[in-house]
Amino acid sequence: MMPTSILRKLLALPLLAASAIAGAQTPPKPSDAPPQLERIEEMGEAPITVTPTAPAQQITEKRDNGVTSEVKVTSGGSTYYMKPGAGGDQAHGSALRGPQWKVMEFDLGKKKQKQRDDEGTDDVPAPPPPAK
Repeated sequence: MMPTSILRKLLALPLLAASAIAGAQTPPKPSDAPPQLERIEEMGEAPITVTPTAPAQQITEKRDNGVTSEVKVTSGGSTYYMKPGAGGDQAHGSALRGPQWKVMEFDLGKKKQKQRDDEGTDDVPAPPPPAK
């Protein structure tokens, strides 16, 4: 009989410890008094500036005799064109080519030269003389 009583004592010890831990975790009863609040000083009003944002996506359609001939889509920094396919059924819109992305646009300095001519060369300082 002795071994079963020792076994019961050993099993009762962890159960007693677990119930003590569970009892210690119960939250305390909230008090009826209102909570202590801190006073926050008001700061001066800071000016608010709202800047209008550019539209995220811009779609431009070109039409010839009421039929859409080209659609230009500008989204973020990229631009692409959608055009109908050649020989397709344009009335039902089932023949579209894939999008054509605008990759590079070359100016070859003509716009910059024209802008300089329009602004005038009086505002541009003369380059320093070469050192000898």
